Amino acid sequence: MIGIIDYGMGNVGSLMNMVERLGGFAEILTGSEDLKKADKLILPGVGSFDNGITRLKECNLWDSLNYKVLVEKTPILCICLGMQLITKESEEGVLGGLGWINGECLRFSFDDPAIKIPHMGWNSLEFNKDSVLRRFIPENPRFYFVHSYYVKCNEQSDVLAITHYDLDFISMIEKDNIYATQFHPEKSHKYGIGLIKGFIELC
Repeated sequence: MIGIIDYGMGNVGSLMNMVERLGGFAEILTGSEDLKKADKLILPGVGSFDNGITRLKECNLWDSLNYKVLVEKTPILCICLGMQLITKESEEGVLGGLGWINGECLRFSFDDPAIKIPHMGWNSLEFNKDSVLRRFIPENPRFYFVHSYYVKCNEQSDVLAITHYDLDFISMIEKDNIYATQFHPEKSHKYGIGLIKGFIELC
């Protein structure tokens, strides 16, 4: 069962519908006891870094989520804000992140006023390495982004793909059982469908 974590900051319904359309079984999880029955996890997210961290703790998910991912090695897909929360810290707030990835979140800053923040809309990616997820994504992938902050990894081996928006930023992460996307696969049509299908197919 794929557990979609609901801490009040993500579009869990559309993700559950996508998983089930692709033949997977999904449940929306709201507490630590729910996490125990999941074989895989999805951590979506929309909003601010500190609010996301606070909500995970208020929903009694922090410790059990760390245990599932770091000790039991449960595969997890972290989306948008979810990807940012797994770093150590963010310029957006003052709270510490989950710290699963040796990295931080930085705010986009451009000299050219014509380059808008947030980065919003469709953009392509360039893969750094092979991955089970990559094999399910159609050629010349384009995904839908909405974000003002981006992840900087201190370990290059964690980077699965990059995207260009005046600068090159990390759009996908893969580290052991941890997968993350800065874009929204649930809004990315056939490319997002391929990625979610790949996550379902993970052993």
